[in-house]
Amino acid sequence: MVLAATDATRDVADRMAEAAGEWLESLDPEQRGVGSGATPGADDPSDAERLRWFYTPTDHGGLTLHQQRPAQQRLAMRLVATGLSTAGYVTAATVMGLENVLDHVEGFSATFGRDRGRDPGMYFLRVFGEPGGAAPWGWRFGGHHVSLNNLVVDGRVAATTPCFLGADPATSPLLGGATLRPLGAPEDLARELVRSLRPELAERALLLPHAPTDIVGANRSRIGDGDEAKPLVDVWRGRFPDPEQQENLRRRSAQSEADSGVDRDGHRALALTSTPKGVPASELDAGQRELLLQLLATYLGRVPDEISPLPNYRDPAALDEVHLAWAGSTNHGEPHYYRLQGPRLLTEWDNTQRQVNHAHSVWRDPESDFGLDVLAAHRSAHHR
Repeated sequence: MVLAATDATRDVADRMAEAAGEWLESLDPEQRGVGSGATPGADDPSDAERLRWFYTPTDHGGLTLHQQRPAQQRLAMRLVATGLSTAGYVTAATVMGLENVLDHVEGFSATFGRDRGRDPGMYFLRVFGEPGGAAPWGWRFGGHHVSLNNLVVDGRVAATTPCFLGADPATSPLLGGATLRPLGAPEDLARELVRSLRPELAERALLLPHAPTDIVGANRSRIGDGDEAKPLVDVWRGRFPDPEQQENLRRRSAQSEADSGVDRDGHRALALTSTPKGVPASELDAGQRELLLQLLATYLGRVPDEISPLPNYRDPAALDEVHLAWAGSTNHGEPHYYRLQGPRLLTEWDNTQRQVNHAHSVWRDPESDFGLDVLAAHRSAHHR
């Protein structure tokens, strides 16, 4: 769903442009060469890099926080905050901090060909085009379990997807018996919703008794009919220079796939389709529809209210078209996957890895990820 260009949506774009401009101005020429990218353009080969995105601890492209002075890091995070709600920013910052926790879980052993594999400084920022100018421009921020992709066209935020957040560990202990679960709500609300379905609807919602090891759309730039889950080894930028590390990743990927229990027919059952699978909200009762709205808010509420499509789903007709599909167990602590799908909407969730303590969640607009449809319209209007 696309929001009209109101003063409020333009205000968000202005805040982004101001923050991006100040960050770029703080960079020296060498830094700027890494932190800047080509002006966005629909179907333009020069725009190919902007359409690459990742959620693994690989090179996301751009200037890392490590490559910036503290004052520059602050400006970078200020830009990140302009594209997120307060809750979204806190969640993303927590996910980044979990790199230290994950390093501890793994015995401070992961490297991925770097001095430190689990690294809260290994988050990349790149600005594409000239912020605030007449031409389209955008920015991307990403690292392990964070991927934010924003595009501004004609002075308004035209796209905020793909928008990915993950958590590893998904659940961690805190002092006093408290628990840290940055993505607890999208897991708990979905489980509550699917478990509330009457038997006939629950049967239709269940795509497969086993859960895939990852979100099915993976890190594709565009998603389409028949897309199936990718092996973990393919969700990286290139290969490791060290053959042994590459082989270790391949083995881990193959073992995860074998452990999932999803066979060839299972992958076909889980494949993405333009016609949504599962149960539509039109068949849910009032309480279940409210749960669905709350669940949608954990995805669409990641961005500022002014640019979130969440209010559109207060329209019963719009909500009716959202489908819920589930795979795996509905029991706490067992591997599971779900997705919500409707016109211009796809969210995916999985929690299967690391003994079901490693969560992925993504919000996408299959018709306008990266703002490609808006860019095409802009080019048609301004470049005849």
